Amino acid sequence: MKHIIFTILALIICLPAFAQAANRINGVWYNGEKSSKIEISQSEDGSFIGNIVWLREANDAKGNPKIDIHNPDEKLAKRQLMGLQVLSGLKYNGKSKYSGGKIYDPKSGKTYSAKAEMVNNNTLALRGFIGIALAGRTDTWIRTTK
Repeated sequence: MKHIIFTILALIICLPAFAQAANRINGVWYNGEKSSKIEISQSEDGSFIGNIVWLREANDAKGNPKIDIHNPDEKLAKRQLMGLQVLSGLKYNGKSKYSGGKIYDPKSGKTYSAKAEMVNNNTLALRGFIGIALAGRTDTWIRTTK
């Protein structure tokens, strides 16, 4: 009986640490080019999403907010880039790793599978790929502020 109580107490103590480790990804991140800032947060389903909260060049040549012109869907091509969700469905796997996500590239209008790893508290290695992760590209994101 003591063994069961000890196990339950250990689980109660460890669960908040697991949740805290998963949430390390939350925050505002510069993309690799530092052309945008993406805010990552946890969605209602427990996965992690990312929305554009800052653009180095937020407006086009006419002074209008930039829109998603490269999106192949005409309806989506009219939405503004500011506030656009570009990251979705990342799930924490433990040991600072996340997988099962999707990342949208507004420069090409393409969506890729995504996985990520927290290199340290201020560096995120985010990999976009088609099919297998070996056939993809890793972008290093740096933590910043809004």
